Amino acid sequence: MASVSASHLILFIASMLIAASVAGTFTDSVGRLSEALDEQGVLISEEVRTDVEIISDSGSDALYDDAESNLTLLVKNTGSGNLDAESRQIDVLVNGSYQTDVTVSLLGGSGVVWGQGDVVEVVVGVSLGAGDHRAKIIVNGDEEVLEFRT
Repeated sequence: MASVSASHLILFIASMLIAASVAGTFTDSVGRLSEALDEQGVLISEEVRTDVEIISDSGSDALYDDAESNLTLLVKNTGSGNLDAESRQIDVLVNGSYQTDVTVSLLGGSGVVWGQGDVVEVVVGVSLGAGDHRAKIIVNGDEEVLEFRT
């Protein structure tokens, strides 16, 4: 009779050890999942608050300077959050090609805070021939397109 109780006690202790290790693993996994969801929530919040508009006139002669091979775009922050007025903040594609020669400057102000309602001048060093062209600005996932003719 004592041997049956001893074997039950050994099985009970083994079951408790296995349950404790499984619970520890689940707790750790749930903690990591929670942290990942928090980080994703912050990124989505930034995307939702970001909204920009290209306010350049597509028919203007000031849009493209053939002599300097510069495309100048005026972009307004119409979202509810502040952005950085830096070229690392803005991705520019011209006719589907990613542009690396991009200069961003805040109009009517100094510094790098691109606040709500503020306008930045984006100057892209790109050589364009005569014809129809397309410029795409991407800021925090918000995309705006301007179609123009040179």
